[in-house]
Formats: sequence, C-alpha cells, structure tokens
Amino acid sequence: MSRGVFVTGTDTDCGKTEVALALVRGLRQRGIRAAGFKPVAAGADWHDGNLQNADALALRAASAGEFRYSTVNPYCFEPAVAPHLAAAEAGVTIDRDTVISACAELASACDFIVTEGAGGWRVPLAPGLDMQGMALALGFPVLLVVGLRLGCLNHALLSEQVIRASGASLLGWVGSQVDPEMARLNGNTETLLAELSVPCLGILWHPSSQQKLDAEIDLDLDALL
Repeated sequence: MSRGVFVTGTDTDCGKTEVALALVRGLRQRGIRAAGFKPVAAGADWHDGNLQNADALALRAASAGEFRYSTVNPYCFEPAVAPHLAAAEAGVTIDRDTVISACAELASACDFIVTEGAGGWRVPLAPGLDMQGMALALGFPVLLVVGLRLGCLNHALLSEQVIRASGASLLGWVGSQVDPEMARLNGNTETLLAELSVPCLGILWHPSSQQKLDAEIDLDLDALL
C-alpha cells in the first residue's frame, strides 16, 4: 500500500480537516500524488440523491486524481452525531474491511494517503470497533491534532498516552488554533512543547486571530516522508 498518515485529534472540531487539507496540498506542491481519505463522516447534506459531507468533499477536491465520492468517504451519515449512533439509526454497520478496500483503491492511484479520522482516537464505530482499531488496521503512522483552546493540555496528554499504549506509531502533533481568543496562547503552547514526547510538526492559525506565537512553527512535511 502507499505511504500515508492517519490524522486524529484531541476532540471533535479541533482542526483535523484543516490539517489534513494542508498536508494533501503541501505534498502535492512537492510533486507527490497525495489523496485525502475520510472513512467515516457524520454530518452531511443531500446532493443529487446522495449524502455528502463537506469535509470529505474538500479532501476529494484537494486530491490528486478523480475519485468516486464513495471511495474517499465510504461511510457517510446525515446527522452530526457520534458515528456509531448515526450508523445504527441508518441500519448500517461500519465495517473495517470496507474501509481497507476503499483505501487500497486510493493507494492504487496515489503515492500518499492522508486519512482523517472522526472525532478523537477512541470514538466508537461499531460493536467491537472504534477509531483506534480502524487506524491500526490501516497501518499508517499517526499525527495528533491538538485544538488550541481551554482544556487542550489534558486532552493532548491523554491522547498521546492512549495512542502510544495502542502500539500505533505517533509521528508528532500539530496545533490548530480553533479559538482565536484563547488566553495564554504562548504559555499553553510552550507547555505542550515541553510535555508531549513527540515533536510539534506545525501550528495552523485561525484566520481571524490577532495572536501569534513568540516563535512561529511552520508545517513540517519532511517528517511524513
């Protein structure tokens, strides 16, 4: 299978999609055929008779090559709720093999797969399957997105601990400034840099933020290759 990375996060709406898009676009700028992959999405609208998720559409548009929507996003559910609940309401069981097959289809046409998880690392997907199990089945190293907002220190440290305990390879973390008014941005980021045992591979800024770190950290694509 192609090289790849599994993008997980400290929480829902912590900036995973923005980081995944930045990775796909950055890799393509280097001449690498990269594709975005979102195995499970909850929160979608109807387009021409099919449910489609906005984040999955963005990843599909950023990817090298033309792919069917169902390949980029095999499981898509209308309500923006926990995926296992959305799947149960739809009468669907999220299946590991279906996701692996879709990923293999992308890999046959691309050099690098940027997979975006749903929610955090231990989000339930189906009986006996959670996001951790899905990530381990795909076999890609993991990138942790830390949503920079109040509470991020505990969320980041716990996420690192459980990812490492799973046996997955944790490449590093990326900060995503989801709260443009976050108090003590520098202090919190310095704490993350000191306490997390893996390197920071970049910080993504909120477009309306007036704050900047004392030392800016650009997205490091070399760590993925």
